[in-house]
Amino acid sequence: MKLFSTSDVAKILNLPDRRIRTFVRAGFLAPARDKAKSLQFTFQDLLFLKTAKSLLASHVPAKRIVRILSSLKRQLPDEQHLSSVKIYADGRRVVVWDGQARWQPDSGQFLFNFDARSVIGTIKLPPSKRAKKDLGADYWFKLGTELETTSAEEAQRAYRRPLEIDPNIADAHLNFGKHCHEAGELDEAETHYRAAARLASREAAPYFNLGVLLEDLKRPREAVDCYKESLTRDSDFADAHYNLGLLLENLGNKREAFTHLRAARKLYIGK
Repeated sequence: MKLFSTSDVAKILNLPDRRIRTFVRAGFLAPARDKAKSLQFTFQDLLFLKTAKSLLASHVPAKRIVRILSSLKRQLPDEQHLSSVKIYADGRRVVVWDGQARWQPDSGQFLFNFDARSVIGTIKLPPSKRAKKDLGADYWFKLGTELETTSAEEAQRAYRRPLEIDPNIADAHLNFGKHCHEAGELDEAETHYRAAARLASREAAPYFNLGVLLEDLKRPREAVDCYKESLTRDSDFADAHYNLGLLLENLGNKREAFTHLRAARKLYIGK
Protein backbone atom coordinates (compact mmCIF):
# COMPACT_ATOMS: atom_id res chain seq x y z
CA MET A 1 0.00 0.00 0.00
CA LYS A 2 1.38 3.36 -1.04
CA LEU A 3 1.86 5.88 1.75
CA PHE A 4 2.28 9.65 1.50
CA SER A 5 4.38 11.97 3.64
CA THR A 6 3.03 15.27 5.00
CA SER A 7 4.91 17.15 2.28
CA ASP A 8 3.49 14.80 -0.38
CA VAL A 9 -0.05 15.46 0.85
CA ALA A 10 0.57 19.21 0.99
CA LYS A 11 1.78 19.21 -2.62
CA ILE A 12 -0.96 16.92 -3.97
CA LEU A 13 -3.81 18.82 -2.32
CA ASN A 14 -2.19 22.26 -2.13
CA LEU A 15 -3.06 22.26 1.57
CA PRO A 16 -0.85 23.93 4.23
CA ASP A 17 1.05 21.58 6.56
CA ARG A 18 -0.55 23.21 9.60
CA ARG A 19 -4.05 22.36 8.33
CA ILE A 20 -3.05 18.72 7.88
CA ARG A 21 -1.59 18.56 11.38
CA THR A 22 -4.72 20.18 12.84
CA PHE A 23 -6.84 17.28 11.58
CA VAL A 24 -4.31 14.71 12.84
CA ARG A 25 -4.14 16.35 16.28
CA ALA A 26 -7.94 16.38 16.50
CA GLY A 27 -7.97 12.60 16.00
CA PHE A 28 -9.72 12.59 12.61
CA LEU A 29 -6.74 10.83 11.02
CA ALA A 30 -4.41 8.23 12.48
CA PRO A 31 -1.43 8.14 10.10
CA ALA A 32 1.40 5.68 10.65
CA ARG A 33 4.95 6.84 11.32
CA ASP A 34 8.11 5.74 9.56
CA LYS A 35 11.45 5.02 11.24
CA ALA A 36 12.17 8.75 11.38
CA LYS A 37 8.81 9.30 13.17
CA SER A 38 7.44 11.19 10.16
CA LEU A 39 3.71 10.93 9.44
CA GLN A 40 2.64 8.55 6.66
CA PHE A 41 -0.83 8.97 5.14
CA THR A 42 -2.98 6.47 3.23
CA PHE A 43 -5.01 7.18 0.09
CA GLN A 44 -8.12 7.09 2.33
CA ASP A 45 -6.58 9.88 4.40
CA LEU A 46 -6.05 11.90 1.20
CA LEU A 47 -9.74 11.53 0.31
CA PHE A 48 -10.70 12.85 3.72
CA LEU A 49 -8.34 15.82 3.48
CA LYS A 50 -9.63 16.57 -0.03
CA THR A 51 -13.12 16.84 1.48
CA ALA A 52 -11.85 19.19 4.18
CA LYS A 53 -10.22 21.32 1.51
CA SER A 54 -13.46 21.51 -0.50
CA LEU A 55 -15.28 22.77 2.61
CA LEU A 56 -12.63 25.44 3.08
CA ALA A 57 -13.08 26.42 -0.58
CA SER A 58 -16.83 26.77 0.10
CA HIS A 59 -15.96 29.36 2.77
CA VAL A 60 -16.70 27.08 5.72
CA PRO A 61 -14.34 28.31 8.49
CA ALA A 62 -11.64 25.84 9.57
CA LYS A 63 -12.82 25.87 13.18
CA ARG A 64 -16.37 25.06 12.11
CA ILE A 65 -15.07 22.20 9.97
CA VAL A 66 -13.31 20.76 13.01
CA ARG A 67 -16.49 21.06 15.10
CA ILE A 68 -18.61 19.45 12.38
CA LEU A 69 -16.17 16.58 11.85
CA SER A 70 -16.01 16.02 15.62
CA SER A 71 -19.81 15.67 15.70
CA LEU A 72 -19.80 13.39 12.65
CA LYS A 73 -17.14 11.14 14.14
CA ARG A 74 -19.35 10.55 17.17
CA GLN A 75 -22.34 9.80 14.92
CA LEU A 76 -20.59 7.15 12.78
CA PRO A 77 -19.78 3.59 13.94
CA ASP A 78 -16.30 3.21 15.43
CA GLU A 79 -15.02 1.20 12.46
CA GLN A 80 -16.32 3.61 9.80
CA HIS A 81 -13.80 6.08 8.38
CA LEU A 82 -14.91 9.66 7.78
CA SER A 83 -13.92 9.34 4.12
CA SER A 84 -16.64 6.70 3.63
CA VAL A 85 -19.36 9.37 3.51
CA LYS A 86 -19.81 12.37 1.24
CA ILE A 87 -19.53 15.71 3.07
CA TYR A 88 -20.37 18.91 1.22
CA ALA A 89 -21.50 22.50 1.71
CA ASP A 90 -25.05 23.45 0.69
CA GLY A 91 -25.27 27.19 1.18
CA ARG A 92 -24.55 27.84 4.86
CA ARG A 93 -25.23 24.21 5.76
CA VAL A 94 -22.79 21.31 5.77
CA VAL A 95 -24.51 18.08 4.72
CA VAL A 96 -23.49 14.42 4.99
CA TRP A 97 -24.66 11.74 2.54
CA ASP A 98 -23.99 8.05 3.24
CA GLY A 99 -25.78 6.68 0.18
CA GLN A 100 -29.09 6.30 1.99
CA ALA A 101 -29.69 9.36 4.16
CA ARG A 102 -28.71 13.02 4.27
CA TRP A 103 -28.21 14.90 7.52
CA GLN A 104 -26.54 17.90 9.11
CA PRO A 105 -23.81 16.59 11.46
CA ASP A 106 -23.68 19.73 13.60
CA SER A 107 -27.40 19.59 14.45
CA GLY A 108 -28.03 15.86 13.87
CA GLN A 109 -31.11 16.73 11.81
CA PHE A 110 -31.97 14.46 8.88
CA LEU A 111 -32.94 15.98 5.53
CA PHE A 112 -35.36 14.78 2.90
CA ASN A 113 -33.77 12.80 0.08
CA PHE A 114 -34.28 15.52 -2.48
CA ASP A 115 -32.69 18.86 -3.05
CA ALA A 116 -34.04 21.04 -0.25
CA ARG A 117 -33.50 24.10 -2.42
CA SER A 118 -36.33 22.93 -4.67
CA VAL A 119 -38.89 23.59 -1.92
CA ILE A 120 -37.47 26.88 -0.67
CA GLY A 121 -39.96 29.60 -1.42
CA THR A 122 -42.99 27.29 -1.17
CA ILE A 123 -43.23 27.85 2.58
CA LYS A 124 -44.84 31.16 3.40
CA LEU A 125 -44.78 32.50 6.94
CA PRO A 126 -47.82 34.47 8.13
CA PRO A 127 -47.37 38.24 8.49
CA SER A 128 -45.61 39.18 11.70
CA LYS A 129 -48.37 41.30 13.27
CA ARG A 130 -51.05 38.69 12.66
CA ALA A 131 -48.77 35.93 13.90
CA LYS A 132 -48.07 37.64 17.20
CA LYS A 133 -51.80 37.78 17.89
CA ASP A 134 -52.90 34.37 16.65
CA LEU A 135 -49.98 31.97 17.12
CA GLY A 136 -48.06 31.06 20.24
CA ALA A 137 -44.32 30.99 20.87
CA ASP A 138 -44.24 27.17 20.84
CA TYR A 139 -45.70 27.09 17.34
CA TRP A 140 -43.00 29.40 15.96
CA PHE A 141 -40.18 27.58 17.72
CA LYS A 142 -41.31 24.21 16.35
CA LEU A 143 -41.73 25.71 12.89
CA GLY A 144 -38.18 27.08 13.06
CA THR A 145 -36.93 23.58 13.92
CA GLU A 146 -38.77 22.10 10.92
CA LEU A 147 -37.51 24.81 8.57
CA GLU A 148 -33.89 24.02 9.50
CA THR A 149 -34.02 21.27 6.85
CA THR A 150 -35.31 23.47 4.04
CA SER A 151 -34.37 27.12 4.43
CA ALA A 152 -31.95 28.71 6.88
CA GLU A 153 -33.40 32.16 6.17
CA GLU A 154 -36.98 31.08 6.88
CA ALA A 155 -35.85 29.23 10.01
CA GLN A 156 -34.13 32.39 11.24
CA ARG A 157 -37.32 34.39 10.66
CA ALA A 158 -39.37 31.76 12.49
CA TYR A 159 -37.04 31.74 15.49
CA ARG A 160 -37.39 35.51 15.80
CA ARG A 161 -41.16 35.25 16.29
CA PRO A 162 -41.25 33.43 19.67
CA LEU A 163 -38.85 36.04 21.04
CA GLU A 164 -41.31 38.77 20.01
CA ILE A 165 -43.99 36.91 21.98
CA ASP A 166 -41.87 35.83 24.96
CA PRO A 167 -38.26 37.09 25.21
CA ASN A 168 -37.45 34.57 27.95
CA ILE A 169 -37.18 31.41 25.80
CA ALA A 170 -33.55 30.32 26.09
CA ASP A 171 -33.63 27.77 23.23
CA ALA A 172 -35.09 30.34 20.84
CA HIS A 173 -32.30 32.79 21.72
CA LEU A 174 -29.72 30.03 21.22
CA ASN A 175 -31.08 28.89 17.84
CA PHE A 176 -31.70 32.40 16.57
CA GLY A 177 -28.19 33.37 17.69
CA LYS A 178 -26.73 30.41 15.77
CA HIS A 179 -28.44 31.53 12.57
CA CYS A 180 -27.26 35.12 13.09
CA HIS A 181 -23.73 33.79 13.67
CA GLU A 182 -23.74 31.72 10.48
CA ALA A 183 -25.15 34.68 8.54
CA GLY A 184 -22.29 36.89 9.73
CA GLU A 185 -24.52 39.03 11.98
CA LEU A 186 -22.06 38.72 14.83
CA ASP A 187 -23.20 41.51 17.13
CA GLU A 188 -26.78 40.26 17.10
CA ALA A 189 -25.57 36.69 17.61
CA GLU A 190 -23.66 37.78 20.71
CA THR A 191 -26.76 39.46 22.14
CA HIS A 192 -28.80 36.27 21.77
CA TYR A 193 -26.08 33.88 22.95
CA ARG A 194 -25.67 35.97 26.10
CA ALA A 195 -29.43 35.97 26.62
CA ALA A 196 -29.48 32.17 26.28
CA ALA A 197 -26.62 31.87 28.78
CA ARG A 198 -28.47 34.10 31.23
CA LEU A 199 -31.78 32.26 30.89
CA ALA A 200 -30.27 28.73 30.87
CA SER A 201 -27.38 29.34 33.22
CA ARG A 202 -26.83 25.64 33.93
CA GLU A 203 -26.46 24.66 30.27
CA ALA A 204 -23.08 24.34 28.55
CA ALA A 205 -24.16 25.03 24.94
CA PRO A 206 -24.80 28.80 25.21
CA TYR A 207 -21.34 29.40 26.69
CA PHE A 208 -19.72 27.17 24.08
CA ASN A 209 -21.44 28.97 21.20
CA LEU A 210 -20.52 32.30 22.73
CA GLY A 211 -16.89 31.17 22.97
CA VAL A 212 -16.85 30.28 19.26
CA LEU A 213 -18.36 33.66 18.41
CA LEU A 214 -15.86 35.58 20.55
CA GLU A 215 -13.04 33.81 18.73
CA ASP A 216 -14.55 34.99 15.45
CA LEU A 217 -14.72 38.51 16.92
CA LYS A 218 -10.98 38.31 17.76
CA ARG A 219 -11.61 38.41 21.52
CA PRO A 220 -9.69 35.28 22.52
CA ARG A 221 -9.37 35.86 26.28
CA GLU A 222 -13.13 36.32 26.62
CA ALA A 223 -13.55 33.15 24.54
CA VAL A 224 -11.30 31.26 26.98
CA ASP A 225 -13.56 32.29 29.86
CA CYS A 226 -16.65 31.12 27.98
CA TYR A 227 -15.17 27.72 27.11
CA LYS A 228 -14.22 27.27 30.77
CA GLU A 229 -17.75 28.23 31.83
CA SER A 230 -19.06 25.62 29.39
CA LEU A 231 -16.78 22.95 30.88
CA THR A 232 -17.85 23.75 34.45
CA ARG A 233 -21.34 22.75 33.31
CA ASP A 234 -20.30 19.72 31.26
CA SER A 235 -16.79 18.43 31.91
CA ASP A 236 -17.18 15.83 29.12
CA PHE A 237 -17.86 18.42 26.41
CA ALA A 238 -15.15 17.28 23.97
CA ASP A 239 -15.54 20.17 21.51
CA ALA A 240 -15.15 22.69 24.35
CA HIS A 241 -11.94 20.98 25.51
CA TYR A 242 -10.63 20.95 21.94
CA ASN A 243 -11.44 24.58 21.15
CA LEU A 244 -10.07 25.73 24.49
CA GLY A 245 -6.89 23.72 23.97
CA LEU A 246 -6.21 25.23 20.56
CA LEU A 247 -6.96 28.72 21.83
CA LEU A 248 -4.68 28.37 24.85
CA GLU A 249 -1.94 27.01 22.59
CA ASN A 250 -2.24 30.10 20.37
CA LEU A 251 -2.09 32.30 23.48
CA GLY A 252 1.14 30.64 24.58
CA ASN A 253 -0.25 28.59 27.47
CA LYS A 254 1.18 25.28 26.24
CA ARG A 255 0.81 23.28 29.45
CA GLU A 256 -2.88 24.00 30.01
CA ALA A 257 -3.51 23.63 26.28
CA PHE A 258 -2.04 20.12 26.35
CA THR A 259 -4.35 19.16 29.23
CA HIS A 260 -7.47 20.13 27.30
CA LEU A 261 -6.33 18.69 23.96
CA ARG A 262 -5.54 15.39 25.68
CA ALA A 263 -8.97 15.41 27.35
CA ALA A 264 -10.63 16.09 23.99
CA ARG A 265 -8.76 13.27 22.30
CA LYS A 266 -9.75 10.78 25.03
CA LEU A 267 -13.39 11.81 24.74
CA TYR A 268 -13.36 11.60 20.94
CA ILE A 269 -11.75 8.18 20.94
CA GLY A 270 -13.86 6.89 23.81
CA LYS A 271 -17.14 8.15 22.35
